[in-house]
Amino acid sequence: MTVQDDRVDAFRGLHAAGCFVMPNPWDAGSALALEQLGFEALATTSAGFAWTLGRADNQLLLDQTLEHLRTVAGVVNLPVNADFEGGFADDPEQVATNVKLAAATGIAGLSIEDSSGDVAEPLYEFDLAVDRIRAARRAIDESGTGIVLTGRSEGFVAGRPDIDETIRRLQAYAEAGADCLYAPRIGTIEQVSAVVAAVSPKPVNLLVNAPFVTVPVAASLGVRRISLGGTLARTAWAGFLRAAQEIADEGTFSRFEGLPDVDVRFSPR
Repeated sequence: MTVQDDRVDAFRGLHAAGCFVMPNPWDAGSALALEQLGFEALATTSAGFAWTLGRADNQLLLDQTLEHLRTVAGVVNLPVNADFEGGFADDPEQVATNVKLAAATGIAGLSIEDSSGDVAEPLYEFDLAVDRIRAARRAIDESGTGIVLTGRSEGFVAGRPDIDETIRRLQAYAEAGADCLYAPRIGTIEQVSAVVAAVSPKPVNLLVNAPFVTVPVAASLGVRRISLGGTLARTAWAGFLRAAQEIADEGTFSRFEGLPDVDVRFSPR
């Protein structure tokens, strides 16, 4: 078995029972730090990575993302799930081609979302959205990697917060071959419970980007996987911007107290 095979097996095992937190590093250093903290799996964040390049989310190029996946998967000994956005294509066949490229980077899973980027029609038409998941499933099967496919429905992100339509799409993605289902930014216990019940027994990923739930409560609702999206990256940016703004405005450095020794995390032992 290859290293990737081992990580895929471990990742699939994490989805079989219980609830695990899969935080989202945005570079090699943050990935290593999260591994050292004892997390069992990681996921990339398109937003967090884009910000390191001076770009907004959804402005990444395919080649940039593939290189980022190789970097993160190569620096840790954990399964890594890829935020692969919409597969960097509209057409299902091109999505399949790109998914095969991603599967070759050493990742253990990836997600495909149904956000179109079109302000007027922010979600792909239903049948096309399902075909895109079906194409991703076929690509993974043909790659022989067995990586975990997550189907994402983006209505609550893209200004279409309709729980019934979200569930309809997630159920269709499950039937099309998604191993895990994900509706980012659902934000109530009732919504989480409804999604879990609708796609059971397939596992559900819950985005936690606000303190509306805890890990024990999410586990009690049947959530298998918790991710954080770009929120850890935003907390890092918050500290940086507050300190820099104080220097720019006041000429003082009060936020330079009590800082961690970051070098110690990356020094040879």
